[in-house]
Amino acid sequence: MAELLLELLSEEIPARMQARAAEDLKRLVCQGLTDAGLEFESAEAFATPRRLALVVDGLPEETAPDKEVQRGPRVDAPQNAIDGFLRKVARPSVEHEDIKVRITDKGEAYVFETLIAPKTTKRVLPSLIQDALDAVPWPKSMLWKPGQTQTWVRPIRGILAVFDEKPLDLEYHLIHSPEVVAKPTEDDTVFAGNTTRGHRFLAPKPFAVKSFVDYKAKLRKAKVILDPAERRRVIEEEAARLAKAEGLTVRPDPALVAENAGLVEWPVVLMGEIDPAYMDVPTEVLTTAMRHHLKHFALLDKKGKLAPRFLVVSNMKTEDGGKQIIAGNERVLRARLADAKFFWDQDRKRTLENRIGDLDGIVFHAKLGSLGEKVKRIEALAAEIAVPGADESAVREAGRLCKADLTTEMVGEFPELQGVMGRYYALDEGKPAEVADAIAEHYSPAGPNDDCPNAPVSVAVALADKIDTLVGFFAIDEKPTGSKDPYALRRAALGVIRLVVENNLRIQLAYVARQAILNYPDSVRMYPHSVEYAAARIEDHMTAEHDLPHHHTVAKQIAWSIVEFITERLKVHLKEKGVRHDLIAAVFALGGEDDLVRLLARVDALDSFLGTDDGEHLLTAYRRAANIVRIEEKRDGARYDEPPIADLFVQDEETSLHNSLTASATASSVMLENKEFSRAMSELAQLRGPVDRFFDEVTVNCDKPKLRENRLRLLSTIQATMNRVADFSKIEGGER
Repeated sequence: MAELLLELLSEEIPARMQARAAEDLKRLVCQGLTDAGLEFESAEAFATPRRLALVVDGLPEETAPDKEVQRGPRVDAPQNAIDGFLRKVARPSVEHEDIKVRITDKGEAYVFETLIAPKTTKRVLPSLIQDALDAVPWPKSMLWKPGQTQTWVRPIRGILAVFDEKPLDLEYHLIHSPEVVAKPTEDDTVFAGNTTRGHRFLAPKPFAVKSFVDYKAKLRKAKVILDPAERRRVIEEEAARLAKAEGLTVRPDPALVAENAGLVEWPVVLMGEIDPAYMDVPTEVLTTAMRHHLKHFALLDKKGKLAPRFLVVSNMKTEDGGKQIIAGNERVLRARLADAKFFWDQDRKRTLENRIGDLDGIVFHAKLGSLGEKVKRIEALAAEIAVPGADESAVREAGRLCKADLTTEMVGEFPELQGVMGRYYALDEGKPAEVADAIAEHYSPAGPNDDCPNAPVSVAVALADKIDTLVGFFAIDEKPTGSKDPYALRRAALGVIRLVVENNLRIQLAYVARQAILNYPDSVRMYPHSVEYAAARIEDHMTAEHDLPHHHTVAKQIAWSIVEFITERLKVHLKEKGVRHDLIAAVFALGGEDDLVRLLARVDALDSFLGTDDGEHLLTAYRRAANIVRIEEKRDGARYDEPPIADLFVQDEETSLHNSLTASATASSVMLENKEFSRAMSELAQLRGPVDRFFDEVTVNCDKPKLRENRLRLLSTIQATMNRVADFSKIEGGER
């Protein structure tokens, strides 16, 4: 068995693209091997800033023998069809050894079978690799030579291709044309060989390799660590060592470690100092300047506060121990922080309240108006949302000021700090802490791993911001479609879910969404597409309100479309947390519910109920009743969903079941109205005995038509009564 070693040496590949590109290269080459009938034992891909590498082990030296099969006419086909087939395959008669009779889907037919001779793997690999390289899907790619047609992420400087310790005869054409393929030159083709280069500065001379083990060892001698995981480990260990020597710790940042590992081939960690003159600038400004702009690691002192030190990962090992590199990074950081300090001092010369007017000049969306208009809606809606413990004056102030920091120089320079800087400016002005915190937290939660606000004022403003966004874009018919969600509305919906569920908020989302749409001008409220969409989504619970103005009716309809969208996201949210999908479907199928906490309580109660013996038996009875009714309705071409007639009961079991169903329906309705879902489930459990006795003693399909119809109605009542609590047909094993 042989080994394939492939390396693409290029100019620096962006760190964010490396891992995906290595996996794509592996996938495409391995798929090509499989399609060519070449089995292999293992494959592994690697990436550094300058190279993609792939090693495939356990390859055979030639492809397996194969057969070429061409199907011909049936054996009883006309002779001219058979003769045509023989001429096509160049065989004299059907008695030829390559002509066989096989059973096909059309009966016995002639087939032409001939063996395909094995090909050497060395001959198959070049075209296979060329096809794989052509298909690597870069997010962005480039041309770098005149007339070039084949792109790559950065200019390719060399290809290493070794099979079974010998170089492959591989050419990668940068210009796809018959002339280039026939007579390739170094201007239009990259010729593969068995040589590569090490670190650009520390070991630039070429060297030859025979195998992956040889390749990896020589790369290390040439100051290149091939494995990204090893580079990450080196960075983490060296950073921890340097920090410990100063009595400090590294601020945890796995993403920054991974990014730095994608920027260097030979990581050298160095420590620099932050000028004390800038340490009074907010911590987030310092860390953002270091992390996002310079890729520096922040360090913390024993109290967990930012220390006046930073770590930089260099790609060079210098004779002076990195002194010039440190000095250069300190100089660049000093300039960044000088700008930040200037912005910090200048921004505080104007209050947030004074900046609100500037928001009128910032467009939120062409059809939804300016940010100034948005904050007015947020203020009004946040005050409308009844969050327990939220002071209305604080809510209004936070809603009014929440976007004001977008007009500051600091946020203009560091957009990542929106909200965060608003909090600092608010505190500097003496605003209440709850107002300042709400300004900082109103964008949260921005994702599944983001912290969710729990302070009442913060929750109210965060909800208002997200619901206003959802309602506005739905109203102008800019809803997510398929995988496209340009305005991050799914994320906004998930944020609403987390804010409500994690804070156990009992709010009516339909009412809040309706108030939100009423805050918009007529140009948005009555947008033609929103009316058309809303009208199509009217459900049974969306009864027309003829006594309301038309825009109120439309607002209600759009509001329920928002509730539907949020509940769909809640389904996904619950499934990701391991909640049974059929229980979710059973509760959500009832519709008309816009209290998410109540919805979740129903799901939990149903789950607990079905985990009991009574619940399991009653579900079985439900299935039996539903199946009987469905079968008989189909057979009779009739519906049996009318209430049964008590005067037609002839057996005690019928009367007992009817009385129990009536009592259960009445009691469970009251319990559901009072949000006592567990008690409602317990009430259903009381039906087990009467239902079991009915099925044991009563013949539903008797020979008396009136009696049979009445009993089918009684079975239908079992479904109707249980479906008040949840749609039991959605539960696995229920009616299909």
